[in-house]
Amino acid sequence: MSESGRPMSEIGLDGVTDRLKNSLTCAEDGNGVEINKPDFRELDLGSPVSPLRNRPRGFTATTTTTTTTTTTTTTTTSSSSNSSGSGSVSGRNGSHLGRKKSESSHSGELSSSVESSPKARGFKPGHARSYSSGGIAVNSPPLNVLPTGNICPSGKILKTGMASKSSKTDVLGSGTGYYGHGSIMRGGTGVKPGGGAVGGVDAGATQTANLRGVMAGDTMKRGMLNTDPEELKRLGNENYKKGYFVEALNLYDKAIAISPGNAAYHCNRAAALIGLKRLPEAVRECEEAIRLDPSYVRAHHRLGSLLLSFGQVEKARSHICFQGHQPDQAELQKLQAVEKYIVKFTDARRVGDWTRTLREVNAAIASGADASPQLFACRAEALLKLHQVEDAELSLSITRKHEPSTGGSPESKIFGMLSEAYVFFVQAQIDLAMGRFESAISSVERAGHIDPRNIEVSVFLNNTRSVGRARTRGNDLFKSERYTEACAAYGEGLRRDSSNSVLYCNRAACWYKLGQWEKAVDDCNRALTFQPHYTKALLRRAASNTKLERWAEAVRDYEVLRKALPYDTEVAESLFHAQVALKKSRGEDIHNMKFGGEVELVSGLEQFQAAISSPCASVVHFKAASNLQCKQISPFLDTLTTKYPSINFLEVDVEESPSIANAENVRIVPTFKIYKKGSRVKEMICPSQEVLESSVRHYSI
Repeated sequence: MSESGRPMSEIGLDGVTDRLKNSLTCAEDGNGVEINKPDFRELDLGSPVSPLRNRPRGFTATTTTTTTTTTTTTTTTSSSSNSSGSGSVSGRNGSHLGRKKSESSHSGELSSSVESSPKARGFKPGHARSYSSGGIAVNSPPLNVLPTGNICPSGKILKTGMASKSSKTDVLGSGTGYYGHGSIMRGGTGVKPGGGAVGGVDAGATQTANLRGVMAGDTMKRGMLNTDPEELKRLGNENYKKGYFVEALNLYDKAIAISPGNAAYHCNRAAALIGLKRLPEAVRECEEAIRLDPSYVRAHHRLGSLLLSFGQVEKARSHICFQGHQPDQAELQKLQAVEKYIVKFTDARRVGDWTRTLREVNAAIASGADASPQLFACRAEALLKLHQVEDAELSLSITRKHEPSTGGSPESKIFGMLSEAYVFFVQAQIDLAMGRFESAISSVERAGHIDPRNIEVSVFLNNTRSVGRARTRGNDLFKSERYTEACAAYGEGLRRDSSNSVLYCNRAACWYKLGQWEKAVDDCNRALTFQPHYTKALLRRAASNTKLERWAEAVRDYEVLRKALPYDTEVAESLFHAQVALKKSRGEDIHNMKFGGEVELVSGLEQFQAAISSPCASVVHFKAASNLQCKQISPFLDTLTTKYPSINFLEVDVEESPSIANAENVRIVPTFKIYKKGSRVKEMICPSQEVLESSVRHYSI
């Protein structure tokens, strides 16, 4: 359990990574370099200047994307309100008597209420109501389910009759913070005109979505013909309450164009932008509202919540605790929690305690600073230092979706470094670890341009340039077959960056060429410590272990490579020969074992008996040329010969070879039987492709 009171599984690396992969598209770096790009081109499999070939010519990998939809029913909670002006949507129950002049002057500002007062309509407080929309019955919960003036956070979609639990998210800019006193309903549950879902409504809700789209379109049509800014604001509020944030934004824009000096219009526009996850723009709108009316309490509270989500604690405090007004206690508690965790991870980073740094920065994000590029960059740096490079890359990719200046003024700092420079500083570290040397230099140079007086940036820039030069010199020496000198060059780079897996792997290639396979294995082990899925290091370690006749270790690495590169025939053949050598070293029969080939047609009983007597497993397809199912599955058998080259694949036409069919008691086609050393170990009648491949995989060497 974290200090924030949430299970670590919710904010831990696995949960965070899953939610990140589902929520975001990882961008390429500034130079368009892929995350797992090999270091450089290679002369042969033992060279540090060659990538693995992911697949041979003639094979095409197809990726299928499956979209899953979930049927949901949205439940809306209404709170009582008394509007004192046109288009007002109040955020508090009860009377407005005694309210300060600065508050009452903004009657059109948005808050949590989504309907007029139930009391005024004859509803009894605390009683549940039901209504129907588009054929879907919705029961509203009792009016006291949420505290008065509260909001419905992002993603709060309730299934009928079920309660919803509060949840946090690690998606940058879409957290569950309450953006303003009285606040708003976070976006994502509305439906676009024409039935398009915002936040995920399945096909079963199409009728309701179309109805709502027609309603929104009608409201927009009325709004575009109107020139009264108060009426435009009222129509915008209607759209906002229904979750039509784009339409609401358009109406607020038109109201602002007519009356640009109205602070309430800008504050309402900020609410619509929050619903659209355009948080930096929402900040600017709140600032404009405050400029127009410095005593505008709701704008201050909303801006404070936004700044808190960006991790700007001091600036957030000045707005949440606006002088002369009672702060929202929930927001104040969030601010205090974020501030506490920021102090903790700052101290942990200073002493190099990266495990504690990761724990505390995760807690800060979970507590409300869930839109801060700097905090996600800090988490990426901690993951990198803990040798979780891929997770670090994923965490940092979130910051690329937002403006560089998101979350603070140009002069704001983190760890003594200008905030914008820190993001590039972490990017440079990840680029260097991934072997993207040129990109690393470019990123740290950008950090230096932003913060030229920062010593940490200057030191890292000089170090990165030195490592890049060492790598380049080592590559040139390797290409000239001066392997001993290349080893020394790579070693010079490793003295400056002792965790660079690319340099270790390159030096391993030099040791391999020099016949020093033990040293090659050691360097590959170091490379894999920092990047466990580094295929080139796995390949070189397997090749070195083959030279040392460590067959079990070689087989283990080649099996991992086969899964990563299923269509690479060179890896498949290397695996086969290592498996054969391992069997031979154990004294097992390897007579007539062969690698790959085509499906062999068997027509005679003696030929059949000899073929299935092989020490390798034999898969026999009993077929009939006239049978449609046999014709459909035969091409798949050809694919399996490439993926499982250690298996013998045979075909028997039962119409042309009835003696074999009778001997094996085959009555239905297609029938598949698997034999080992002449004995049948598996039989499948009309199997699916998945079942067939699963069985073949099980009996492969």
